Amino acid sequence: MGKDLIIVESPAKVKTIKKFLGNAYAVEASVGHVRDLPSKKLGVDEKDDFAPQYQIIPGKQKVVSKLKEAAASASTIYLAPDPDREGEAIAWHVAQIVQEAGVPVHRIQFNEITAKAVREALSHPRDINEKLFLSQQARRILDRLVGYKVSPILWQKVKSGISAGRVQSVALRLVVDREKERRAFVPVEYWNFKARLAADSPPEFEAELAKYQGKKLEIGSAEAAAAAEAAITGQPFVVTAVTEKERKKSPPPPFITSTLQQAANQRLGYSAKRTMGAAQKLYEGLELGDSGTVALITYMRTDSTRIADEARDAAREYITEALGPDYYPEKARHFRSKAGAQDAHEAIRPIDVRITPADVKTLLPKDLFSLYKLIWERFVASQMAEARFWDTAVDVTAGPGLFKAKGQRLIFPGYLKVYGQEAGDEAKSLPKLDKGQELTLLELKKEQKFTQPPPRYTEASLVRELEEKGIGRPSTYAAIISTLIDRDYARLEEKHFVPSELGETVSDLLAEHFVKIMDVGFTAGMEEALDAVADGRTDWVNLLKDFTEDFNPTLAKAAKDMAKVKAGKETDVKCELCGKPMVIRFGKAGEFLGCSGYPDCKNTKEFDRAPDGAVIPRERKAEEVASVGACPTCGKDLVVKKSRTGSRFIACTGWPDCKYTKPLSTGVPCPKEGCSGTLVEKSSKRGKVFYACDAYPQCDFAVWDWPINEPCPQCDSKILVRKKTRDGELITCPSKSCRYKRAVGGKKDEGEGEE
Repeated sequence: MGKDLIIVESPAKVKTIKKFLGNAYAVEASVGHVRDLPSKKLGVDEKDDFAPQYQIIPGKQKVVSKLKEAAASASTIYLAPDPDREGEAIAWHVAQIVQEAGVPVHRIQFNEITAKAVREALSHPRDINEKLFLSQQARRILDRLVGYKVSPILWQKVKSGISAGRVQSVALRLVVDREKERRAFVPVEYWNFKARLAADSPPEFEAELAKYQGKKLEIGSAEAAAAAEAAITGQPFVVTAVTEKERKKSPPPPFITSTLQQAANQRLGYSAKRTMGAAQKLYEGLELGDSGTVALITYMRTDSTRIADEARDAAREYITEALGPDYYPEKARHFRSKAGAQDAHEAIRPIDVRITPADVKTLLPKDLFSLYKLIWERFVASQMAEARFWDTAVDVTAGPGLFKAKGQRLIFPGYLKVYGQEAGDEAKSLPKLDKGQELTLLELKKEQKFTQPPPRYTEASLVRELEEKGIGRPSTYAAIISTLIDRDYARLEEKHFVPSELGETVSDLLAEHFVKIMDVGFTAGMEEALDAVADGRTDWVNLLKDFTEDFNPTLAKAAKDMAKVKAGKETDVKCELCGKPMVIRFGKAGEFLGCSGYPDCKNTKEFDRAPDGAVIPRERKAEEVASVGACPTCGKDLVVKKSRTGSRFIACTGWPDCKYTKPLSTGVPCPKEGCSGTLVEKSSKRGKVFYACDAYPQCDFAVWDWPINEPCPQCDSKILVRKKTRDGELITCPSKSCRYKRAVGGKKDEGEGEE
């Protein structure tokens, strides 16, 4: 009789599980999905109740063969993919593959990869949840129908090779609609006043004008501001009210997927994709020195704030021992999950609260350490006592003006001792003040301001919007955001999403012709319908029939009526060479202005959008006009240009007829041993410039800062880099273990040792 076989998703889990199960079980990995719909055809038989035509995913045949071989010698098979809808689908497909072995097949799941959790799961196996699998299958088929039927229309009408997605297109519409709101926004002028005041004792403090002539402050012009200033100036500033009270602030709940992605973006600058990749590694297990492979956090795709009683008890013990009993609340904390949350999983938390960030700092890569620290601190804080503040609010009257000032003093940090001060928590002291007391005016400042348009989405705010509107699920947020960037439908500028011309065009066309698909409410309702399939309240075939009943006629009408912009999107810009209108075209390198008289007139220009959306041709920069040589393909001048993502490159002035380009060389030889390449300027999809070897992928050497062909005088690095810091530009060593630096223009022997 062979060993029992456990099949997990990830090879990393194999190592973690084998550590505490030893040789009692065989453990194999499916390496994600093993079967899917075919990539080159629809793969769905709509006439046969949407029967899917699954096949082995290309490149997975060796994995499948290995699983079959392991199953053939097993006595029992336990399927243990991740505990969610996708994991259930993986389990279902693996079961179809190994069923020929003729041995019992069970489904097990665990929220954390520990010996206790895995053994508990093995002792309580279950059948595959058919309803949950059918819910995933319905989602997959819905996405396939939309993607494979709408995308060809976009190829014909807009640009070859682009695509539409059922959920991603709605997320794109949010980004595009926000941009349109910004363009339509009309700024309104307003003025504010601040008085710098002093009492009998320090400190000085600032009070802001809140009411004028008994009404809410509304001063909208320089004339009105001057009149208010004149009316207030010379008047005594008298304290008319002092209110003091204690305020308590409760800790936030432990992380769920969306709040983790938001906090990691805001506090660490991580993208949603980077956050989930790092969290996956922390969940699956990592080598921690003498401890071997250890899983550090619970499952990271969840929308529940529930935590296990034993985890709450462990947090109580840690808090009272490490910080003292005052830092634990009178009653243990319980958080209510939002309506509709899937409560099968706990919140994201450390598996063992006693493994502190300090314990693993030297054992984890920086990005994994920072994320673990964030998760650990949030969990511990969520179980701690409230922070307590002493708030003081003061009203100060000066003639027709009522000024207000607020001060606060931290009485007891509570959870802030672990999670850190948040915006607004910093101390703001006021002097001792009494009603009727006259203050000394040190300065009266007035400032002209204008109302601001709604801000563009960051990754954090877009995830929050998707969650609030019910678009997508925890497992899909990162993929939605990555898809917008990868398809060139949007780009990140200073961490904010800006729709590309292509993205805006696609969104507008889809919104015009596919009203339901692009409707936020409809998309959220579809998520609820898919949840109903998982709960057994809705039949998946009927759901798809209801969808296609409206979708198919809409599809046919769109193919006929959708405007064709492939030849160019009209603008008001006139070609300076021939006088014809210029149009926006979508090329391989992005959007550009091209003459509508092409091919007779081949004038092209880059362009920008004005705040109101008007197209503004971009004047060629001096660096683009200056020739840097002759094109080896056609002989025309070569110029330096800048890509959409920020890096510079060399291009032929004969474009688009001549498409010769090459990266901008730094002239610095690649320092990697045995490499004959040269470092060139590149940029990531997210717009960060770096310098990499032009022999990639054979050589993967790269640095973030401009390289200098000079060896480091303190270590064996063959290059230095020029780096911008808060102290100005410095020449530094790129090696993290070397602290050599000198000021730009400084002597080559001005290195500094350890600080």
